[in-house]
Amino acid sequence: MDKIRSLTGMADYSEKSEKDNVAAKLFHVENSLKEIFKTFNINEIRTPALERTSLFQRSVGDFSDIVNKELYSFNDKNDRSITLRPEGTAGVIRHIVENNLESYSNKFWYMGPMWRYERPQKGRYRQFNQAGIEYLGYEEGLAELELISIVCLIIEKLNIKNSVIKINHLGNESTKAEFAEAIKNYFEPYKSSLDEIDIDRLESNPLRLLDTKNKDLQKVLRNAPLLTDFLPKSSIDLLNHIKASFQNVEIEIDPTLVRGLDYYNGFVFEAISNDLGAQSSFLGGGRYDNLSSQLGGKIMNSIGMAIGLERISEISNIETDEKNRASFIILAGVDHTKAYKMAHELRSLNENVILETHLHCSSLKAELRRANKCKSQMAFIIGEEELKNNKILIKDLKNESNEQKNVSYDELIKIYKNL
Repeated sequence: MDKIRSLTGMADYSEKSEKDNVAAKLFHVENSLKEIFKTFNINEIRTPALERTSLFQRSVGDFSDIVNKELYSFNDKNDRSITLRPEGTAGVIRHIVENNLESYSNKFWYMGPMWRYERPQKGRYRQFNQAGIEYLGYEEGLAELELISIVCLIIEKLNIKNSVIKINHLGNESTKAEFAEAIKNYFEPYKSSLDEIDIDRLESNPLRLLDTKNKDLQKVLRNAPLLTDFLPKSSIDLLNHIKASFQNVEIEIDPTLVRGLDYYNGFVFEAISNDLGAQSSFLGGGRYDNLSSQLGGKIMNSIGMAIGLERISEISNIETDEKNRASFIILAGVDHTKAYKMAHELRSLNENVILETHLHCSSLKAELRRANKCKSQMAFIIGEEELKNNKILIKDLKNESNEQKNVSYDELIKIYKNL
């Protein structure tokens, strides 16, 4: 399995140990995000994992890295090119366009796996999980404030340290055209040192060069024109207003921030944490008012963001298990049916307790060792004598004294309810 996983770059998650409890942490992060979305009255939407390849080619741009090297595409039995979704926005907008919903305002959230055929490395998987938010039908202004409010709440609720929200504005079409021309002129003396992909970017969408991870190119960009020098006053005012509106989270105006997808226009943002290393961004998004028309629909004011669940779970500082734990130990030779019925009834009495039923029927010593490993606070032990007299042996595992006592099943019910 390790060899297969290293070839595919897919991530496996399980509760391997308390120290490396990735699945439990992901589960807790997902639930926390859903609670946040609920407080903003955002509705869930579910779109297919498989879409026609043309959807992503049209939406993210032919010169985007996603199209150039990261689409997980193949032909189906009817020789149609289909793709495992690399991001969630295009599928949501396709749904809106196909159902003629561009004239309505909607707030959606989604959560699920995405795929990109890129080189696996720390912080990147070929299959990964994202949550996303799409605000559709809302003009620039309040929608931007609300999305940054959501980001601030995520950072606060998940207790993410060493984080910064970076914001920028791409202006209108005229602004982008002027700035793109200035970037082209700036790079003219350096053109011979650019590789083929960067030359294509320079011709098709020069703003993509600002998003480079190439350290040599980043040095060249230090003296490049700044997008903020080309922005109208209204865009600058919006950035300053957003920066001044939130006090508990650091917000920085970053004139080099453009985001990686070609459909963005207007306000863009991302949240980064130094605790993540090179892949420091854990969420990001922006406005994409023209995407619905690019996909065959009407122009629709839209803004959204995507949240990397693996990355955000790595840096969140939250307790993954706040419930009490107890172990229900059925000793060898006991009528399992009758004993397990007790465990089943107990679980319905108190949802704040995790009741681990031991299924091995080992020696009592081995079972108690297992209970301690599970971090159970107490063990409920039932042997032949206990079952015959409708009794349960309760053993306290929290204290070194390991105090124990026999109680009736009715007494156990009262104790369990109050755990």
